[in-house]
Amino acid sequence: MPVSPARTAAFDILLRVERQDAYASELLHSSRLEPLGPADRALAMEIVMGVLRWRSRLDEDIVRAAARPLHKLDLEVLTALRMAAYQLLYLQRVPAHAATNDSVELVKRARKRSAAPFVNAVLRRMAVGAIPPKTADAGCGTRSSELSHEFAHPKWLVERWAAEFGQQRAAAICRYDQQVPATAIRVDDAAVEAALRSEGIELAAGALVASARVVVAGDIAQTRAFHDGRVFIQDEASQLVALLVGTGSRLLDCCAAPGGKTAAIAARNPTAQIIAAEIHTHRARLLRERVRAANVEVINADALTLTASAKFDRVLADVPCSGTGTLARNPEIKWRLKPEDLGDLHQRQVAILRAALQQLASGGRAVYSTCSLEREECEAVVEEVLGNEREYRLLDCREQLERLGTAGELAWSDLNSLLSGKFLRTIPGVHPCDGFFAAILERIS
Repeated sequence: MPVSPARTAAFDILLRVERQDAYASELLHSSRLEPLGPADRALAMEIVMGVLRWRSRLDEDIVRAAARPLHKLDLEVLTALRMAAYQLLYLQRVPAHAATNDSVELVKRARKRSAAPFVNAVLRRMAVGAIPPKTADAGCGTRSSELSHEFAHPKWLVERWAAEFGQQRAAAICRYDQQVPATAIRVDDAAVEAALRSEGIELAAGALVASARVVVAGDIAQTRAFHDGRVFIQDEASQLVALLVGTGSRLLDCCAAPGGKTAAIAARNPTAQIIAAEIHTHRARLLRERVRAANVEVINADALTLTASAKFDRVLADVPCSGTGTLARNPEIKWRLKPEDLGDLHQRQVAILRAALQQLASGGRAVYSTCSLEREECEAVVEEVLGNEREYRLLDCREQLERLGTAGELAWSDLNSLLSGKFLRTIPGVHPCDGFFAAILERIS
């Protein structure tokens, strides 16, 4: 029996996410979905992202319906069950028989034919609600535990956010992560915006950055302007970080891929010399394809060992991080990340920031940024690098934000909500964007 193309694509993508630590958002915008029509493409995306967002809740129901622990299920079987469970429990317009039958067929397609009757039985129990009620867990009455269960987040993450930002903001973060985030774009001129509208893309003004646009209707990835590299899908917080870099004559983006910030910096500094460094060869190649500005030189280099002919007056160190500020877009992160990972990331980030500061000319400024909500990757990195250092100083982001506001580039009026001491901090659910952190450091000698 043929399986719908949407469910087949979703199944294959979810397996790659689990087996290869791939990112769903990248796979969903790859050639894998090109043969699908708009309806099938939308269903595949809904299933993949829905399963990843609600995985712990789905697993709870699967365990109760199957009366079997998850570790005893083959990955292919568990993936098929998660897909069907999501459709049965969260997608009211999907017929139960279609979700059930296709998952059974996917198990057979994955050469797990012996498990097909089991999958069929489990899903039929779920479809009619014939599963045992959830048993209350002893000692799980805390607010963080409730948020963890209600919004399908690891408890340890929710507890960290509650301690750092308070319960109310922790709840806002969890709630935001479970919704489809708005698609924000950056366009360099009015002609591109007009071209998008002519292709049926409905746009609204950015809430954070005045030049940003938010896609209200239409698929931006299918437009000619997107394929021609004239429009960038870029979260508003990411655009704001690029604005903090400011202007100069010689600039360095030392961890540049995928290139959204590089392109924004280049548009703001059309006559500057800009070096965009990327350690991974394939990502450096994609960066060059994406960022077409003539004044950007892409190099395949490690930020830790980068050698340049002269110092820079502006440096961006947008470092690799946990990505916990982007869980609405990358929900698989919350199931992969472990508390002990943060220490390893911290040490790497400290090394990159120290190397980036060495590239600054006297009076030059560096922006350190992450898309993480975790203190170890943010404030603690800056604090450790500065330490007893007298060659650099921390500047107050408020001053730069005020300048952007005066220039009409910042749309957000409540500056206090964007600041955590001298640092920029956006919080998902509090602000309509990803969670980003930024610090501005200046070389004074």
